[in-house]
Amino acid sequence: MGAYTVRFMAARTKSAKERPSYRCTECGWQTAKWLGRCAECQAWGTIEEYGAPAVRTTAPGRVTNSALPIGQVDGRQATARPTGVPELDRVLGGGLVPGAVVLLAGEPGVGKSTLLLDVAAKSASDEHRTLYVTGEESASQVRLRADRINALDDHLYLAAETDLAAVLGHLDAVKPSLLILDSVQTVASPEIDGAPGGMAQVREVAGALIRASKERGMSTLLVGHVTKDGAIAGPRLLEHLVDVVLHFEGDRHARLRLVRGVKNRYGATDEVGCFELHDEGITGLADPSGLFLTRRDEPVPGTCLTVTLEGRRPLVAEVQALTVDSQIPSPRRTTSGLETSRVSMMLAVLEQRGRISALGKRDIYSATVGGVKLSEPAADLAVALALASAASDTPLPKNLVAIGEVGLAGEVRRVTGVQRRLAEAHRLGFTHALVPGDPGKIPAGMKVLEVADIGDALRVLPRSRRREAPRDAEDRR
Repeated sequence: MGAYTVRFMAARTKSAKERPSYRCTECGWQTAKWLGRCAECQAWGTIEEYGAPAVRTTAPGRVTNSALPIGQVDGRQATARPTGVPELDRVLGGGLVPGAVVLLAGEPGVGKSTLLLDVAAKSASDEHRTLYVTGEESASQVRLRADRINALDDHLYLAAETDLAAVLGHLDAVKPSLLILDSVQTVASPEIDGAPGGMAQVREVAGALIRASKERGMSTLLVGHVTKDGAIAGPRLLEHLVDVVLHFEGDRHARLRLVRGVKNRYGATDEVGCFELHDEGITGLADPSGLFLTRRDEPVPGTCLTVTLEGRRPLVAEVQALTVDSQIPSPRRTTSGLETSRVSMMLAVLEQRGRISALGKRDIYSATVGGVKLSEPAADLAVALALASAASDTPLPKNLVAIGEVGLAGEVRRVTGVQRRLAEAHRLGFTHALVPGDPGKIPAGMKVLEVADIGDALRVLPRSRRREAPRDAEDRR
């Protein structure tokens, strides 16, 4: 091999090492060439160019803390401290652990800042220094909100900063036990290229705050933005770095707000906290079932009650349906709080298996009460009964709840947590329930009817007032 060939191959190898690569800003997937769509997370327009990092090796260094047998590690340092908001403590697993970093994400205007300002005031009232850093509003705007919700305390410090170095400087000056940053996408470091909210900036800001939290034993609450699809904005790396990820959900036109745990290194992720947002602030709801019910003296056609599980918490909710004669060739199908696909499936099951043929040519409206969203299959039976009740203009019996998943063959399938659901319904005064299969232990004084299919369930409707049309000549005979 000649000298020219050696130099050519060396130059080619060097050029290949220095050739830029491309990375997805959402999930971090890397590729050698630019693509319009990420092959990992299928997101469009998220591939950006970055320089190829140099390969380095790290020599062994001096350890800061010696390794100990796990039995000698002091677990008291990870004891959770209550925040003063019981519904938030329920989701966190008891409270905030010193050194823990929590990410709270939600849509704009849902009430994230109001909730965290209330948490900051409750923490400061226990003589724990709390630093609230806002990067989206001025300090005066936050003060006005604090006056409205009565969140003023001498141990609560407020700063409006968008520079990471300034935020770290406030930590040195205040030395808080709780830091609240609203929001992580608005803070940037001048040492890192890129706009605030970008992958590099979010990684640097989150990394710096996590290091500060662990070193100081300081709990940190970060506010995160969400995309139009409901996912947390910015790189997915942010969710991996923090200890706890919470989603703040709710319709801005309704009072109910839900805090749902998505990731929790210190507790379970199947807990849900319920809050009510009002003019004076935000209040935890230890018993939110009353928001989803309409109390009446007499039952109304087209209504049915069910018990849904939000995490491990049972909530009694009401399903309403209305059917009217359609004035257009294609009847309307409108839903609110229910999945349109599951409502359409219940209509098909009622027509084919329940022999109710008056639904296909009528406008059908279905909704839930109080803004609650029912997405679990356990609400299928209640939806089907509400639709059948509306179609026949026949009310269901009073104090009845329906629990069960309905299949395409018309069978009613078992669901999880039946005993918890029945206990919650009994606590609220309901005396009758429709459930699939053997429910196990039944609360005293409650009558449970086991149903195997949709036909068994429809028998609770009084036959005298049902308006069922015969399906064919065979039925007429």
